[in-house]
Amino acid sequence: MRIQIKLSEKSYIKDPDTTDLGRKIVENSIKLIDEIGLESFTFKKLSKEIGSTEASIYRYFENKHKLLIYLISWYWNWLEYTIDYQLNNIKSPNERLKIAIETFSKPIKADPNFMHVDEEALHRIVISESSKAYLTKEVDEDNKEGYFRSYKRLVDKIAQIVLEINSKYKYPHSLISTAVESAHNQRFFAQHLPSLTEITKTKEDEVVDYIYHLVNQTIKS
Repeated sequence: MRIQIKLSEKSYIKDPDTTDLGRKIVENSIKLIDEIGLESFTFKKLSKEIGSTEASIYRYFENKHKLLIYLISWYWNWLEYTIDYQLNNIKSPNERLKIAIETFSKPIKADPNFMHVDEEALHRIVISESSKAYLTKEVDEDNKEGYFRSYKRLVDKIAQIVLEINSKYKYPHSLISTAVESAHNQRFFAQHLPSLTEITKTKEDEVVDYIYHLVNQTIKS
């Protein structure tokens, strides 16, 4: 039985997960954006990559911004699925928080359940490009359409664990959204702007230790 990640229908025109071409579009858009970046990425270049036409891609996605939203949303849904699986039957909220932080902070490994998605490459895209999905003039309208629901649901799920540990802590969502973004930023800094972090390219697992320390100490204080 093939596991499917279900996303908001408004992020696409035709669900790419329902056809071979759609999955090929997703697979190769991840590969191409990872290689050349979102600014240089076009549907024309993608069509050459998949041996199809631009028109065929436009039948699935309105533009590359909507495609980016789809890819980022897919990542957050997949991460939530992964965290839910890891937390199954774990009673202690402290242990659940630790596992959740480890899951969103550690280096991503390929998931054999989703052969058309390179999760490692998608993670790199999330680190370098995800802010471009919401740092736009249309963010409020996009938010009304539910494009960021996946990310908000993930943050809320972990924030509720924080409240289990300390019900009086006033900023659980702020803390977790900061922690998730910091996990991405620290990994990016270690690769490209090393003077901004103590974490190095050879010790990227330290991101997990840093984020857990940040969250745990904040809740306690």
